Amino acid sequence: MSQINPVQTAEILLMGPGPSNSMPGVLQAMSEPVLSHLDPDFLKIMDEIKEHLQYLFVTQSPHTYVVSGPGSLGMETCFVNLVESGDKIICCHNGYFGDRMHENAKRYGAEIISVTAEWGKPISLDDVENAFNTNINVKLISVVHAETSTGVKNDVEAIAKLAKKHGALIIVDAVTALGAIPLKVDEWGLDAVYSCSQKGIGSVPGMSPVTFSQAAFDKVLNRKNPVPSWFQDITVYEKYWATQTARPYHHTAPSQQYYAILAALRHIKSIGLEKIWNQHIEISAYFFQEMTSRGWKFFVEGDAKLPQLNTVLLPEGFDDASNRTKMRNEFKVEVGAGLGSMFGKLWRIGIMGGNVNKEAVDQLLKAIDNL
Repeated sequence: MSQINPVQTAEILLMGPGPSNSMPGVLQAMSEPVLSHLDPDFLKIMDEIKEHLQYLFVTQSPHTYVVSGPGSLGMETCFVNLVESGDKIICCHNGYFGDRMHENAKRYGAEIISVTAEWGKPISLDDVENAFNTNINVKLISVVHAETSTGVKNDVEAIAKLAKKHGALIIVDAVTALGAIPLKVDEWGLDAVYSCSQKGIGSVPGMSPVTFSQAAFDKVLNRKNPVPSWFQDITVYEKYWATQTARPYHHTAPSQQYYAILAALRHIKSIGLEKIWNQHIEISAYFFQEMTSRGWKFFVEGDAKLPQLNTVLLPEGFDDASNRTKMRNEFKVEVGAGLGSMFGKLWRIGIMGGNVNKEAVDQLLKAIDNL
């Protein structure tokens, strides 16, 4: 039997906003044999994934699992379950991905109260408080923890306290936060949180970890109308994730991606979450020091600056597109362009997943030095 030629791809150091290079053992895990989505051994893998995700989210919630799809599907899963037509929802947006949350809420018929901040600045707690005080019966608030378009960290813990004070649930985008910076779902009182597999977790793209509080799950159970999406209805979906032997068929789970995320989660657990968070701070500080010593400036500084997603301003006369192309083709290093109004003005440089080490940063710096 003739063999099909293997796919040929270049080995690129992925230092953009995601995906990042994988954690050790991830790609090897994907070469394991395919299992049925109802095979007893596969169900054990699911149970272990859930256990590790509870560790990563710092939650005891049983409503914790992965959605078979990218972080955008995780986002839609949170909104389609928790937002009903006419619900008042405060949408915080200070970047491209906060705008996406706003768009989701709008499409599901929410009455939206916007709290905005300038790109590069965190959401003001006073503005959030004012939005609650001037609007009665707010059901939800949404916010991005780590805004990938700007490199800004929003104070999710404080915003969640305001939500609880006013009797609202909170939806959190943790796509670029989970596994990179402190995120404590139970302690902070977060109700619906979604992320992705290819950034801080260090797996491959295509999976979205999600977790829901009991209050959020109860809201879904007590909806006036059924969840518009059958596939994303968590009251249906989580039956497949229930820790029991006989589980109902939901969908054909992508086994190789489950193997991959499990390998990454095992690696994180072996190091320890606190140590992982500290490594991001340490390596990001090294990158910041090296770049500033070369004369580069950062879009965000101070407490609001993310360690895992750095936005560096491009010098006057620096050609964005041609230099990113040169980085990729000549030096095998990928960085991300700016989004929206910041296109052509900055680069988004990720230090996440398997790249949280000085070796990766040094390879990036060498490429930048030779532009």
